[in-house]
Amino acid sequence: MHILVVEDEKKVAQFIRQALEEEGYTVEVAHDGEQGLARAREEGCDLVILDVMLPRLSGLEVIRDLRARNATTPTLMLTAKTTVEDRVAGLDSGADDYLTKPFAVAELLARVRSLLRRGTMDKTTLLTIADLELDTVSHRARRAGKSIELTAKEYALLEFFVRNRGRILSRTSISEQIWRYTFDTGTNVIDVYVNHLRNKIDEGFEPRLIHTVRGVGYVMKEG
Repeated sequence: MHILVVEDEKKVAQFIRQALEEEGYTVEVAHDGEQGLARAREEGCDLVILDVMLPRLSGLEVIRDLRARNATTPTLMLTAKTTVEDRVAGLDSGADDYLTKPFAVAELLARVRSLLRRGTMDKTTLLTIADLELDTVSHRARRAGKSIELTAKEYALLEFFVRNRGRILSRTSISEQIWRYTFDTGTNVIDVYVNHLRNKIDEGFEPRLIHTVRGVGYVMKEG
């Protein structure tokens, strides 16, 4: 597996590179956003580890550019910022996961393994429920023939719901699957995203597909 590390702090970049190479990964390092974007656009990269604060282009600008080009390479963002708003900004930009500095090597490697597994999963190309269709290759959604614009995180959440239709999903399971961090009962990030998703796929359509299970979580089902 070929991993691109985009990190301007050379000691941190070397630390990450050594940890990954010891696990058998092939690692390439870039030290600014422009160089990282150029490398990430090239084929053959299985995962990008991307710092948020970079010279020339920020990590957020890099990931937005990649997603605008429909690049689906899994991306792990690194940052010293810890607020929910910062995490949401990174995930909304198209990142697949988020790791706060300082971090333990074991956690970094676990997240890398998880993202690489997700990137190589043999997924069904088309998922459907009622008149909702999800293309898991292009990450596009349609309902009743109408195209629905989704952010990367909204799409991931919707795909998780569709793949688990009829099953009650707790906020903890949603957090662990989509955000990859332990659920904080003091935050309403999941509820906010679910409401955004409802407005896009349920508003103006019948039947409603996303239902609240009070005190537990959510379930996707027809009616």
